[in-house]
Amino acid sequence: MKKYPTSRRSFIRAALAAGVCSEALIAAARAAAAKSGSRRLLYVAVPGIRNYLERGGHGVLVFDLDRGHAFVKRLPARGLGADGKPLNVKGIVASAATGRLYVSTLEFLTCFDLRTDKILWEKAYAGGCDRMALSPDGRVMYLPSLEKDHWHVVAALSGDIIKRLDLKAGAHNTLYGLDGKHAYLAGLRAPILRVADTATHTIAKEVGPFSSAIRPFTINGRQTLCFVNVNGLLGFEIGDLVTGQKLHRVEVQGFKPGVPKRHGCPSHGIGLTPDEKEIWVCDGANQRMHIFDATVMPPKQVASLLMRDDPGWITFSLDGKYAYPSTGEVIDVATRKIVATLTDETGAAVHSEKVVEVHFDGEVPVRAGDQFGIGRVR
Repeated sequence: MKKYPTSRRSFIRAALAAGVCSEALIAAARAAAAKSGSRRLLYVAVPGIRNYLERGGHGVLVFDLDRGHAFVKRLPARGLGADGKPLNVKGIVASAATGRLYVSTLEFLTCFDLRTDKILWEKAYAGGCDRMALSPDGRVMYLPSLEKDHWHVVAALSGDIIKRLDLKAGAHNTLYGLDGKHAYLAGLRAPILRVADTATHTIAKEVGPFSSAIRPFTINGRQTLCFVNVNGLLGFEIGDLVTGQKLHRVEVQGFKPGVPKRHGCPSHGIGLTPDEKEIWVCDGANQRMHIFDATVMPPKQVASLLMRDDPGWITFSLDGKYAYPSTGEVIDVATRKIVATLTDETGAAVHSEKVVEVHFDGEVPVRAGDQFGIGRVR
């Protein structure tokens, strides 16, 4: 039998290096770390639904996964407009490797130190900021402008610009693959998903066209499939990341598209459970999360859950146990039951489309999740 390091931190790092394919090893690492004050925390950036301060106020709220998602603390933030009021938050990413947390707003990118909770720097970028993606090593960020023509490739530690990619697509949602070799760029004015080679920061492939402009999307762990929301569709479409072809169109059954309050499209939010067995899709018009069996192609609709508000985003805990819709409910994925709701230090309900999970061993960050519901089977 293979022997693993006996020190707590070395054991955890060995487990993380093994990847999610070794769930038993990761579980053992978590059990070993539990004796030492290991923490699994959820970082929630607000205002994370437009500029609605009544849904959590301003800052980064931290919740403890292992204490029923209890409120832990609020990190003061910046991201203020010329009028002194908090700007809409557009994205959140974290890196355990570098110990940094990043929050983008309409105009700024703010960098926090995860160990001290202090703001290290804040920078404005030409064209504003949208939902960014961070490389697995935490060193490079693909930062979209605010629905403009370009993405900035940024040195994440300093915030300096490495390169500008002009795609004239209405830059918006951005994803990094788990191996760090490719970044995925979707714009509000394009039915094409662009795939960037992160070694050269050039566009290596295009996927689509899909039936309309791409809104939220996700990918599987092997980076062979993408699942995209598009304008006008209650449901999603599927693309082949290898051939570049659109494969399937999947429409939610039993509900009408209706008119959503926000985002302008019926489904704004889609995620794969980490084990890639299910796809969860937001329905802003009917206040639902729709669940699909992803073990068959095309995926089959199996359940619909009523939320307390209109969901506009979905992601999952790293272990796949919890689903986090933007409405602030915490859903047990196995039972599909609501097991907690996020509330701030005053007891007020917290809603946000910008959340990320970070694990700590003592004060040291050792693992970070992603704001997108990315499949993690490799």
